[in-house]
Amino acid sequence: MSNLIRERTFGPWAMHRELLNEFNRYVNGDSGAANDASSSATADWAPAVDIAEYADRFVLHADVPGVDPASIEVTLEKGILSLSGSREKDADTGTAVERRRVERAHGRFFRRFSLPDTVDSEAVSARGANGVLEVVIPKRPTAQPRRISVAH
Repeated sequence: MSNLIRERTFGPWAMHRELLNEFNRYVNGDSGAANDASSSATADWAPAVDIAEYADRFVLHADVPGVDPASIEVTLEKGILSLSGSREKDADTGTAVERRRVERAHGRFFRRFSLPDTVDSEAVSARGANGVLEVVIPKRPTAQPRRISVAH
């Protein structure tokens, strides 16, 4: 049973969230063509992301509330930055009030970003605090023109 069909049983907001996630995948160019387990097509949700560019670095902030920062996998390979992890569904103790609305996504998440050639892939760092993952991607220093003296 597909995620969309399964989530419809929880209410209209789950369907809205799934449609928004599908739209985000389309806009970000994640067509789902890859068939491996790390593909965005296997993700249950995608965290919202802000990216800022500074003169010397890019800074990416991803909203991942309820996810242990130590469990988030950040990889950089061949110019592609990948973020993946999962948020577990709340345990149902059996004594809880019957849920009438489920809006918070759970399960695997996955995001990919193509980075420009100007980044220093050896100096990328990541940290998580207060439900936000911050990835700092420094740029390589640009080669400055220098004057070369001609010997005579």
